Amino acid sequence: MQHSSHLLMIRPVNFGFNSETAANNYFQSADTSAGIQEKALAEFNGFAETLTKKGIDVTVVDDTPDPYTPDSVFPNNWISFHENGTVCLYPMFAPNRRKERKQQVLDSIAEKFNVRKLIDYARYEEENKFLEGTGSMVLDRVHKIAYACLSPRTDATLVQRFCMDMQYQPVLFNSVDDKGNAVYHTNVMMCVADEYVVICMNSIPDKTEKKSLETSFSKTGKEIIPISFSQMNHFAGNMLQVHNRTGEKFLVMSSQAFRSLTSEQIVCIEKYNPVIHAPIDTIEKNGGGSARCMLAEIFLKPAQP
Repeated sequence: MQHSSHLLMIRPVNFGFNSETAANNYFQSADTSAGIQEKALAEFNGFAETLTKKGIDVTVVDDTPDPYTPDSVFPNNWISFHENGTVCLYPMFAPNRRKERKQQVLDSIAEKFNVRKLIDYARYEEENKFLEGTGSMVLDRVHKIAYACLSPRTDATLVQRFCMDMQYQPVLFNSVDDKGNAVYHTNVMMCVADEYVVICMNSIPDKTEKKSLETSFSKTGKEIIPISFSQMNHFAGNMLQVHNRTGEKFLVMSSQAFRSLTSEQIVCIEKYNPVIHAPIDTIEKNGGGSARCMLAEIFLKPAQP
């Protein structure tokens, strides 16, 4: 199945602008106003409550103040969970983000779900090779395709390694923002749902790569819903399709992303599923990530009581 009804979220305790990630994340900017952690915490709690009220199972794990992990609210970059019982850990570009791989998170998941295997790619940090989970790779889980735009945080050889281990087919390409900078994570420029894909096609300068993507989407029966550079900059690519306990599907995004969409785009999306959105402006501005980055889908089987 492409989407899950189980999500992992990490409640922040030391959220703030991370200068280590700002080197190649052009979506983030420092907010000098007071109370950033308090604002981020309120946004987090409101977002988690919005999802829960829709019948989506959210496993919330509280972050710890030590070690210092200002980006812990974005767990999808360091961990992923798969239907075959596998948990994958990923090598992170920023040294302080490597500390997010905390045992308490793994223990919380193991208490609630069945984990059969752990694949740890973190060792590649020693070789300065990085692959930041489902930020670096947008997965078509049904057709076993891993879409990945290359960047300092997404190493081609590691995408290939993941695909060999997990039996996926890689589709690699390059994506740039409106200033020509490499897009740091694939999941800020595209979202793959079960019957459609939201993507900034204008961010792909190579015509051959663009055509390859279009062909892949066509073969897998997905309608392309294009977004502009401006909409991408408002995190309209950073969306995630989920379902609730009764099987109702939703597309989750931030309120900023939702406001950036045209009425025609919203109609197009809502042919397939309703939209859930929540305001997370402080997290988006300082962290350079949005709703999808805050959600790690759990495809593991629930543990028996």
